[in-house]
Amino acid sequence: MVSHLFRRLFPHPLLTLLLVIVWCLLINGLSLGTVVFGLILGTVIPIVTAAYWPDRPRAPRPLLLAEYVLIVLWDIIVANVVVAAIVLFKRNADMRPCWVAIPLDLRSPEAITILAGTITLTPGTVSADVSDKGHALLVHALDAPDPDAVRDEIKQRYERRLKEIFE
Repeated sequence: MVSHLFRRLFPHPLLTLLLVIVWCLLINGLSLGTVVFGLILGTVIPIVTAAYWPDRPRAPRPLLLAEYVLIVLWDIIVANVVVAAIVLFKRNADMRPCWVAIPLDLRSPEAITILAGTITLTPGTVSADVSDKGHALLVHALDAPDPDAVRDEIKQRYERRLKEIFE
């Protein structure tokens, strides 16, 4: 009975928690009123939008997801330095931009979306397109003398971990 009531009140508990945190960050302060209003938003928004989530994704493995987030944050920091060095010290004629098609082993739409977002968030690369069936991702790299190395690094560093998290 309590579990059923909890599910009806919080159809997406992680979304509720995320909405509370985002609300507190937007307000840029932590008070009882801010947290209570965040909880109200975090409760009402998932209930109102529940009809748009018929195939609710299952919760990923939280520890592996936390590890993935830390790796991505580190890669973003490192890529910022690398891209700054490319922009400041490399001549345009010496840069080797390229398009890389990355075959995907992932099948979960959520995992593919996170992979595409990760690539786009990392300076120097951007996800441009996903194939119709979701079997390949088209990525543009700012400076990649070896496109195969870019493909292999994305598959090993990100896709492999996402596959462990979501499948």
